[in-house]
Amino acid sequence: MVGAVAAEVPTIYEWAGGRAAFERWLGRFYDLVEVDDLLAPVFGGVVTVQHRTDVVTWWCEVMGGPAEYTRSLGGYEHMLGKHRGLHIAPEQRLRFVTLLSQAADDVDLPADPEFRAALMGYAEWGTRLAVHNSSDAPDVAEHAPVPRWGWGVAPPYQP
Repeated sequence: MVGAVAAEVPTIYEWAGGRAAFERWLGRFYDLVEVDDLLAPVFGGVVTVQHRTDVVTWWCEVMGGPAEYTRSLGGYEHMLGKHRGLHIAPEQRLRFVTLLSQAADDVDLPADPEFRAALMGYAEWGTRLAVHNSSDAPDVAEHAPVPRWGWGVAPPYQP
């Protein structure tokens, strides 16, 4: 638009509702994980408060929030270390993504298709990478930046 100032596109983190929204969502997700026969064993049946907090911090950074995971927890290398040797099975990966989607519905995260596509797009990408990184594959990238996920081809609709 000539002469018009385009509205600034919010980050996915902002659109979701900030850290509080990610805490609600991932808290519900891990509650579902703890009673899931396929995923609970990965966490010894209980997902610790520390794990929940750290994963919220990761997702917040990835979705455009503060780079606190990188500053305080060691960034990508730390996350990689948490997955090495877990041997995540494809069925577990799919259940993980499915429960993330269910939890988003359960806590009323924004339901617009653009937001959900971005959120679940990262879930698909990240869990597939986690399967690879949890294996004995020789080509695991040992060093990388924490991803900064964006809207892709469908930013949020703002009239």
